[in-house]
Amino acid sequence: MAKQKFYVVWKGRESGIFRSWKECEEKIKGFEGARYKSFETEGEAREAFAAGVPSYNSIKQIKKPGAFAGHPVLDSLSVDAACSGNPGVMEYRGVSTATKNEIFHQGPFPEGTVNIGEFLAIVHGLSYLKKHNLPIPVYSDSMTAIKWVKDKKANTKLTRNQKNEELFILVERAENWLRTNSYNNPILKWDTASWGEIYADFGRK
Repeated sequence: MAKQKFYVVWKGRESGIFRSWKECEEKIKGFEGARYKSFETEGEAREAFAAGVPSYNSIKQIKKPGAFAGHPVLDSLSVDAACSGNPGVMEYRGVSTATKNEIFHQGPFPEGTVNIGEFLAIVHGLSYLKKHNLPIPVYSDSMTAIKWVKDKKANTKLTRNQKNEELFILVERAENWLRTNSYNNPILKWDTASWGEIYADFGRK
Protein backbone atom coordinates (compact mmCIF):
# COMPACT_ATOMS: atom_id res chain seq x y z
CA MET A 1 0.00 0.00 0.00
CA ALA A 2 1.37 3.40 -1.01
CA LYS A 3 2.39 5.65 1.85
CA GLN A 4 0.17 8.71 2.41
CA LYS A 5 1.73 11.94 1.17
CA PHE A 6 0.68 15.54 1.66
CA TYR A 7 0.99 18.06 -1.16
CA VAL A 8 1.58 21.76 -0.52
CA VAL A 9 0.57 24.22 -3.24
CA TRP A 10 1.93 27.72 -2.63
CA LYS A 11 1.06 29.04 -6.09
CA GLY A 12 -1.70 27.57 -8.23
CA ARG A 13 -5.37 27.91 -9.01
CA GLU A 14 -5.89 27.31 -5.30
CA SER A 15 -3.25 27.22 -2.57
CA GLY A 16 -3.34 24.89 0.40
CA ILE A 17 -2.51 21.36 1.56
CA PHE A 18 -3.94 18.41 -0.36
CA ARG A 19 -4.00 14.70 0.46
CA SER A 20 -3.67 13.27 -3.05
CA TRP A 21 -1.70 13.94 -6.22
CA LYS A 22 -4.98 14.13 -8.16
CA GLU A 23 -6.19 17.04 -6.01
CA CYS A 24 -2.81 18.77 -6.25
CA GLU A 25 -2.59 18.31 -10.02
CA GLU A 26 -5.98 19.98 -10.49
CA LYS A 27 -4.60 23.09 -8.79
CA ILE A 28 -1.29 23.36 -10.68
CA LYS A 29 -1.62 21.67 -14.10
CA GLY A 30 -1.22 24.31 -16.81
CA PHE A 31 -0.76 27.07 -14.23
CA GLU A 32 2.33 29.06 -15.18
CA GLY A 33 4.66 29.63 -12.25
CA ALA A 34 3.05 26.95 -10.06
CA ARG A 35 5.00 26.13 -6.89
CA TYR A 36 4.33 22.89 -5.07
CA LYS A 37 5.99 20.02 -3.23
CA SER A 38 5.13 16.77 -1.44
CA PHE A 39 5.81 15.95 2.21
CA GLU A 40 5.83 12.72 4.19
CA THR A 41 3.74 14.02 7.12
CA GLU A 42 0.90 16.47 7.54
CA GLY A 43 2.92 18.32 10.18
CA GLU A 44 5.78 18.96 7.75
CA ALA A 45 3.32 20.10 5.12
CA ARG A 46 1.62 22.55 7.49
CA GLU A 47 4.96 24.01 8.59
CA ALA A 48 6.10 24.42 4.97
CA PHE A 49 2.84 26.02 3.89
CA ALA A 50 2.94 28.45 6.82
CA ALA A 51 6.57 29.36 6.02
CA GLY A 52 5.61 30.52 2.54
CA VAL A 53 7.09 29.85 -0.89
CA PRO A 54 10.63 28.42 -0.56
CA SER A 55 13.59 29.69 -2.57
CA TYR A 56 14.55 27.79 -5.70
CA ASN A 57 17.87 26.90 -4.10
CA SER A 58 15.94 24.53 -1.83
CA ILE A 59 15.20 22.42 -4.90
CA LYS A 60 18.77 21.15 -4.63
CA GLN A 61 17.83 19.38 -1.42
CA ILE A 62 15.10 17.31 -3.06
CA LYS A 63 16.09 13.73 -3.87
CA LYS A 64 14.85 13.97 -7.44
CA PRO A 65 14.96 17.24 -9.40
CA GLY A 66 11.51 18.75 -9.54
CA ALA A 67 8.81 19.98 -7.25
CA PHE A 68 8.45 16.40 -6.07
CA ALA A 69 9.40 12.99 -7.40
CA GLY A 70 8.19 12.42 -10.94
CA HIS A 71 7.36 16.01 -11.89
CA PRO A 72 9.59 18.81 -13.20
CA VAL A 73 9.46 22.36 -11.89
CA LEU A 74 7.23 24.11 -14.41
CA ASP A 75 8.50 27.60 -13.65
CA SER A 76 11.86 26.93 -15.29
CA LEU A 77 13.83 27.10 -18.54
CA SER A 78 14.48 23.94 -20.58
CA VAL A 79 17.34 23.81 -23.10
CA ASP A 80 18.42 21.32 -25.74
CA ALA A 81 20.50 20.93 -28.90
CA ALA A 82 20.15 18.98 -32.13
CA CYS A 83 22.89 17.83 -34.48
CA SER A 84 22.64 16.14 -37.90
CA GLY A 85 25.68 13.90 -37.55
CA ASN A 86 28.30 14.28 -34.87
CA PRO A 87 30.01 16.48 -35.93
CA GLY A 88 27.36 17.95 -38.18
CA VAL A 89 24.91 20.82 -38.57
CA MET A 90 23.97 21.87 -35.04
CA GLU A 91 21.48 24.23 -33.41
CA TYR A 92 20.24 24.83 -29.89
CA ARG A 93 17.35 26.53 -28.14
CA GLY A 94 15.65 27.31 -24.83
CA VAL A 95 11.94 27.14 -24.04
CA SER A 96 9.66 27.90 -21.13
CA THR A 97 9.01 24.57 -19.39
CA ALA A 98 5.52 25.73 -18.41
CA THR A 99 4.33 26.95 -21.82
CA LYS A 100 6.87 25.37 -24.24
CA ASN A 101 7.20 28.79 -25.89
CA GLU A 102 10.62 29.32 -27.46
CA ILE A 103 12.77 31.87 -25.61
CA PHE A 104 15.88 31.73 -27.80
CA HIS A 105 17.19 29.76 -30.79
CA GLN A 106 20.71 29.78 -32.24
CA GLY A 107 22.04 28.16 -35.40
CA PRO A 108 22.28 26.22 -37.54
CA PHE A 109 26.06 26.03 -37.31
CA PRO A 110 27.75 24.04 -40.11
CA GLU A 111 30.05 21.80 -38.05
CA GLY A 112 29.33 21.25 -34.38
CA THR A 113 28.52 18.55 -31.85
CA VAL A 114 25.60 17.84 -29.57
CA ASN A 115 27.71 18.37 -26.46
CA ILE A 116 28.87 21.80 -27.61
CA GLY A 117 25.27 22.74 -28.41
CA GLU A 118 24.04 21.56 -25.01
CA PHE A 119 26.83 23.49 -23.28
CA LEU A 120 26.10 26.71 -25.18
CA ALA A 121 22.37 26.30 -24.53
CA ILE A 122 22.85 26.13 -20.76
CA VAL A 123 25.19 29.13 -20.68
CA HIS A 124 22.87 31.11 -23.00
CA GLY A 125 20.02 30.24 -20.65
CA LEU A 126 21.92 31.33 -17.55
CA SER A 127 22.90 34.60 -19.23
CA TYR A 128 19.31 35.24 -20.31
CA LEU A 129 17.91 34.56 -16.84
CA LYS A 130 20.50 36.77 -15.16
CA LYS A 131 19.82 39.61 -17.61
CA HIS A 132 16.09 39.42 -16.88
CA ASN A 133 16.54 38.82 -13.12
CA LEU A 134 14.72 35.47 -13.19
CA PRO A 135 15.83 33.18 -10.30
CA ILE A 136 14.44 30.00 -11.87
CA PRO A 137 16.10 26.64 -12.64
CA VAL A 138 17.58 25.54 -15.97
CA TYR A 139 16.89 21.98 -17.13
CA SER A 140 19.26 20.06 -19.43
CA ASP A 141 19.21 16.37 -20.36
CA SER A 142 23.00 16.32 -20.83
CA MET A 143 25.17 15.39 -17.85
CA THR A 144 28.24 16.10 -20.00
CA ALA A 145 27.15 19.68 -20.69
CA ILE A 146 26.17 20.24 -17.05
CA LYS A 147 29.67 19.11 -15.99
CA TRP A 148 31.31 21.39 -18.57
CA VAL A 149 29.32 24.33 -17.21
CA LYS A 150 30.34 23.52 -13.63
CA ASP A 151 33.97 23.19 -14.78
CA LYS A 152 33.63 26.45 -16.77
CA LYS A 153 35.29 24.68 -19.68
CA ALA A 154 33.95 22.92 -22.79
CA ASN A 155 36.11 19.79 -22.91
CA THR A 156 35.40 19.10 -26.58
CA LYS A 157 37.55 16.97 -28.88
CA LEU A 158 36.19 18.71 -31.97
CA THR A 159 38.98 20.09 -34.17
CA ARG A 160 38.80 23.81 -34.81
CA ASN A 161 38.70 24.79 -38.50
CA GLN A 162 37.32 27.42 -40.85
CA LYS A 163 33.86 25.84 -40.93
CA ASN A 164 33.34 25.92 -37.17
CA GLU A 165 35.36 29.03 -36.30
CA GLU A 166 32.19 30.98 -35.42
CA LEU A 167 31.10 28.17 -33.09
CA PHE A 168 34.45 28.08 -31.27
CA ILE A 169 34.27 31.84 -30.78
CA LEU A 170 30.88 31.33 -29.09
CA VAL A 171 32.36 28.59 -26.90
CA GLU A 172 35.17 30.93 -25.81
CA ARG A 173 32.64 33.65 -25.01
CA ALA A 174 30.56 31.19 -23.00
CA GLU A 175 33.59 30.02 -21.01
CA ASN A 176 34.56 33.62 -20.33
CA TRP A 177 31.00 34.43 -19.20
CA LEU A 178 31.14 31.56 -16.70
CA ARG A 179 34.48 32.75 -15.35
CA THR A 180 33.37 36.36 -14.93
CA ASN A 181 29.75 35.97 -13.80
CA SER A 182 27.94 34.44 -10.85
CA TYR A 183 24.41 33.04 -10.87
CA ASN A 184 21.96 31.48 -8.40
CA ASN A 185 19.94 29.43 -10.88
CA PRO A 186 20.03 25.68 -10.13
CA ILE A 187 21.07 23.59 -13.16
CA LEU A 188 18.95 20.44 -12.98
CA LYS A 189 19.13 17.16 -14.89
CA TRP A 190 15.96 16.47 -16.89
CA ASP A 191 14.59 13.03 -15.96
CA THR A 192 13.90 11.72 -19.47
CA ALA A 193 12.96 8.25 -18.24
CA SER A 194 10.15 9.66 -16.07
CA TRP A 195 9.09 12.79 -18.00
CA GLY A 196 9.77 11.96 -21.66
CA GLU A 197 11.85 14.14 -23.96
CA ILE A 198 12.84 17.54 -22.61
CA TYR A 199 10.43 20.24 -23.83
CA ALA A 200 13.19 22.02 -25.80
CA ASP A 201 13.77 18.84 -27.85
CA PHE A 202 13.74 19.37 -31.62
CA GLY A 203 11.76 16.16 -32.21
CA ARG A 204 14.09 14.70 -34.83
CA LYS A 205 14.91 11.30 -33.30
